[in-house]
Amino acid sequence: VQLQASGGGSVQAGGYLSLACAASGRILNINHMSWYRQAPGKQRELVATVTDGGSTNIADSVKGRVTISLDNSKNTGYLQMNSLKPEDTAVYYCNAKVYEIRHDSGSDLHYFGMEHWGKGTLVTVSS
Repeated sequence: VQLQASGGGSVQAGGYLSLACAASGRILNINHMSWYRQAPGKQRELVATVTDGGSTNIADSVKGRVTISLDNSKNTGYLQMNSLKPEDTAVYYCNAKVYEIRHDSGSDLHYFGMEHWGKGTLVTVSS
């Protein structure tokens, strides 16, 4: 399974961006998807999480400005960000826990909760 994040770019403060994370491979279900970000010189931090049941958890730093969603029919998760601030500038990474099929020991086996990371997408917000 691979994750591909897209949608990053440069915007002015107050602007809007929508990030997408597309999963590919032998996927039965994405159980859980999260977005993290890492600003220059800082540790990676959790931005938001969504489960396949629709439960969400949003970091206080972005609460009210971010919507996270997951469309298992498309194997894709989304992070919509509005009212962007310069402090939102970071590389954004998606992380997913996936119910997937792997070929192992000559058989197709089902694995639950396998964790995968996508390569980041850069978001730059100018003042």
